[in-house]
Parts: sequence; structure tokens; C-alpha cells
Amino acid sequence: MNYGFDGKVALVTGASGGIGRATAVAFAASGAAVVVSDVNEAGGLETVALIEAAGGKAVFQHCDVANADQVKALVARAVSEYGRLDFAHNNAGINSMGANEYEDDVWARSLSINLSGVMYCMREQAEVMLKQGKGAIVNTASINGLVGNAGQPAYVATKHGVVGLTRHGALRWAKAGIRVNAVCPGVIETPMTAPLAANPDMRKIMDNLTPMGRMGRAEEIAGAVLWLCSDQASFVTGHPLVVDGGATAT
Repeated sequence: MNYGFDGKVALVTGASGGIGRATAVAFAASGAAVVVSDVNEAGGLETVALIEAAGGKAVFQHCDVANADQVKALVARAVSEYGRLDFAHNNAGINSMGANEYEDDVWARSLSINLSGVMYCMREQAEVMLKQGKGAIVNTASINGLVGNAGQPAYVATKHGVVGLTRHGALRWAKAGIRVNAVCPGVIETPMTAPLAANPDMRKIMDNLTPMGRMGRAEEIAGAVLWLCSDQASFVTGHPLVVDGGATAT
């Protein structure tokens, strides 16, 4: 769906592939200029190339969201390049599947990227949007930000934290014209889940985790992000939108 974002500017973190790439491409297809960000420069530049090949506008900015100075530079790049910032999708994150998240280094890394990174991004983005009097921020949480998971304490804790930050931002900036929401994906087919899904037996298990009997597609999450940023969601803020094929309905 084309939301008519001509003249608008969107920023997407974690946009070298998966959900971030799908969202960046979708923003561009709806007319927005896009700032593509990731620590993976090759993947980020590929996302830019995909957007430009389809006639859209995009630039790449390397950014480790766990580094507050790099986040500040990222948002400054959006303003210097395009003069404003209308939409932000704070999507960068890690899932330490197979790792012991009780280990100090894994725990610390998860918090720095998944939680502190979202806070740094929201803080800088809101500063620009406050001057404009309008803006929309969408954070990528997870269904594990709403329900428990016995195997991933850091992932569950950080994604619950993202939902909390989202509600905080929605309340803090509600009267300033800035809406803050989150998407909570279920099991999605992305480069992050690809190693597991490559095993036929594991793929069957992952497909069966949802009542719909399949993994979700990155484009389905992108569609939710764009809707949350659009004027069609003008009265929606502080909401964790679940996109999970019915997994949390069970």
C-alpha cells in the first residue's frame, strides 16, 4: 500500500536485511526519503541500491546503536541530508539464540543494543520531532516483550523493556505531536532465523509455532510499521502491535 509519504523522511536502524530492509524499502515505495542504518555496511548499501533501483531516495549511515555518539550522528545525518525527520523505525537488535544469556558479556551486549540502543534513538529522534511539532516513532519489540520465554532471559527482559520505553515515550510526547508505538513480531523469516529454518525438522517446528502454520514475512511487519506511522493511525500511541500469526492468542 502506498501511504503517500512524498516529501517525508524516514530513518530505519538495522536495515541491512530482514525486517529493517523490508521497512526501508516500503517507506521508499510510499515516497519517503530513507536514511538506512546498520553496522553491516555491505548490507546497508545493498538496501540503498534496492531503493534507488526502484526510483526511491536513500542514503546509508553506519551506526552502532549501542554507541550514543553514533546515534547522535545518525539523526544529525538525516537532518543534514534531507532537512527533517518524520518517521523512525528503531529496529536494530540481536537475538542470542543458542547462547547462555546469563553470561555477563551476553547479558550486557543484549541490554546495550536491544534496550539502551532504542533509548538513545528515541531521545535523539524526539529532539528533532519536537522542533517540527510532529513525528512518529516505531520500535521493534517482540511477542517476547509481552509473554515469557524460559530460554532467553536477556532477550525477554530487553524486549519487555522496549515495550515499556514505548509507553513512556508515548506519554511523554503525546501533547507534542509525537506518536510512539511498537511492533511485536512473532516468528519471522529473516536472516536472524535462517540458520535454524535451514534445518527441515526445525523449520517444521518453527512453522508450527503459530496457529497459521507458517513463519511470518518481513514485509508483513513492514506493513504494520508503515500503518503506525501513517495518518490512518493518528489516534494510536503507546501501543504494542502484535503481528504473530495468532501465536499469543493461544
